[in-house]
Amino acid sequence: MNDKALNHIRAFGMTGCLISDEIRSIETEYDIDLGHHAKESSVEEGRFYPQFEQAVRAEAASMSQHYELFYCLETSIRKLLVDVLFDAEGSNWWGSDRIAQRIRDDVKNRAQKEIDSGISRRSDNEIDYTTFGELSVVITGNWDIFGTIFNSRRAVERVMGSLNLLRGPIAHCCPITEDEVDRLHLTVKDWFRTMA
Repeated sequence: MNDKALNHIRAFGMTGCLISDEIRSIETEYDIDLGHHAKESSVEEGRFYPQFEQAVRAEAASMSQHYELFYCLETSIRKLLVDVLFDAEGSNWWGSDRIAQRIRDDVKNRAQKEIDSGISRRSDNEIDYTTFGELSVVITGNWDIFGTIFNSRRAVERVMGSLNLLRGPIAHCCPITEDEVDRLHLTVKDWFRTMA
């Protein structure tokens, strides 16, 4: 190997180390995982995970990325609803006529069911107890304030309906086919295209 090539390798190695250090500092500063290093299995995971068949574990790992995508999408939709409704109605937006009484009643029952079961409540925010379908109803039922964010009510209804269908297998631990993975990605793109 000539000196020029050796110097290039050394420079790249130093640059790679600097980049690695910078990524690590960003992860630490913002408390995020950029996927720079392989995750180590937790001790708790190690107690139970080996008891499952390798095929099931591989399927779970494959499906986890779809769950993560849907989790981010659904969480961002809930946040959007809260922000828009708060701007329109103030801090009592949940108790306003903007939220159908049926939805408020169903949410109250879901929250009470968690309390009665003795498990930890998932949230103190009512919006976190709404179903995906109810989120769609809130948006389309309040088109006077959401119409400025989205470019078509029918498009929102169609995309939310498709997302709700795609959500089922992901939320209920069933594998989805390659076609449905493609459909999920396209439908998420469609969601963002509905925004004005």
